[in-house]
Amino acid sequence: MSSAEVVICGAGIAGVAAAYFLTQKGLREVVIVEQGDPLSLTSDKSTEAYRNWWPGPDGQMTALMNHSLELLEGIAQQTANRIRLNRRGYLYASGEAAQVEALLQSAQTAALQGAGPLREHTQPHTYRPSPAEGLGAGLDGADLIRGSALIRRLFPYLNPQTQAVLHVRKAGWLSAQQLGIYLLEQARTRGARLLRGEVVGVETQGGAVRSVQVREGSGEVRSIETSFFVAAAGPQQAAVGRLLGLELPLLAELHLKVSFGETLGVVPREAPMLIWQDPLRLPWSPEERTLLAEESATCWLLEELPGGAHCRPDGPPDSPTLIVLFNHHTQPVAPVFPLPIPPYYAEVALRAMAVMLPGLERYFNRVPRPYIDGGYYLKTQENRPLIGPLPLKGAYIVGALSGFGVMAACAAGELLAAHVLGEALPGYAPAFLLSRYQDPAYLARLAAFGDGAQL
Repeated sequence: MSSAEVVICGAGIAGVAAAYFLTQKGLREVVIVEQGDPLSLTSDKSTEAYRNWWPGPDGQMTALMNHSLELLEGIAQQTANRIRLNRRGYLYASGEAAQVEALLQSAQTAALQGAGPLREHTQPHTYRPSPAEGLGAGLDGADLIRGSALIRRLFPYLNPQTQAVLHVRKAGWLSAQQLGIYLLEQARTRGARLLRGEVVGVETQGGAVRSVQVREGSGEVRSIETSFFVAAAGPQQAAVGRLLGLELPLLAELHLKVSFGETLGVVPREAPMLIWQDPLRLPWSPEERTLLAEESATCWLLEELPGGAHCRPDGPPDSPTLIVLFNHHTQPVAPVFPLPIPPYYAEVALRAMAVMLPGLERYFNRVPRPYIDGGYYLKTQENRPLIGPLPLKGAYIVGALSGFGVMAACAAGELLAAHVLGEALPGYAPAFLLSRYQDPAYLARLAAFGDGAQL
């Protein structure tokens, strides 16, 4: 029998962030249980992007993200930007005149909820591009630019029919791997231990956590005596919840990304994250359309698909790598590994992105060898995380970080630590409790949440 102050199930970005803040606040006997390598299941396969842009029925997600970004910027400053944080922003674009008002309204809502001011531009000299690297003198809020002529002048690589773009400024990307390694290194320096194994049981006594059972690689089951257990199991969160006798309100979506060598220079290396808002039809030649229509397995490729195709440059300035994401099928699935890769994913993602960036059509007949990876978005129905105590005394959760785990990890880990240690909680803490689903007023509001600003 061994013991620990806290046992954390999972060494993904949520688990190592929880360990970092628990040890930062003075705990020393923290054990992180992980079957594989830390940060290797999904945390190192994310888009690695961040934003404080969360239009919604209230400002709770914006408040969480604003604080998380403050913590990220602090780490960047302390480490000479080891985590390679930039502030290039997200550029949402639309070719539909009707979408311009929607972009304007979303920006106005986001500004009211704390994301920063809205600036509108009709002349090129009033718009300031974001710095390509580092934080620089990065702006916050967003810039709305209307009119195809002005947009073409500022962003000549976009579809010439683009009617409006919204450049969200407190956004960009970083190295998720470097962030996770830094958090884990710091936690281990303060006493946290990494244990290879699988959590197979949680023993209770008097309605409270008493010990955690871990099956190690040898098959031997070790019992770790503890009063605090943290479920940070990423895509396995639902299964870990069942060990506690809980059915957590979670669903999983498969999200993939494809990267390839964009050697023709269609997307400038200093470009922000590029996101096409509009529903789209994939660009096929007449001959291709005829062939696709003949087979039931491929005729869906001719249908209108939802918007949300997005891409960004990856790597150092001399790297040609482009990451492209287009996850148009988001029905709930059961997580399985290795990931199932749908047929045609790379081709579909490339063609969808070419609607926004017509220059990518030059790759259609000579598609570079793609690399595909990804993971599962574990989410609640309103796409807000679960952070805080569970019904079993001494059990806590930090999860449902659906596609925003890297950007939210610092604030989520800090909030989790505050719950465990009984510290004062920030104003946004109640918005992320599991117990919110016991509130009839909250349940009545769920329809107003929409998609939770999910890409």
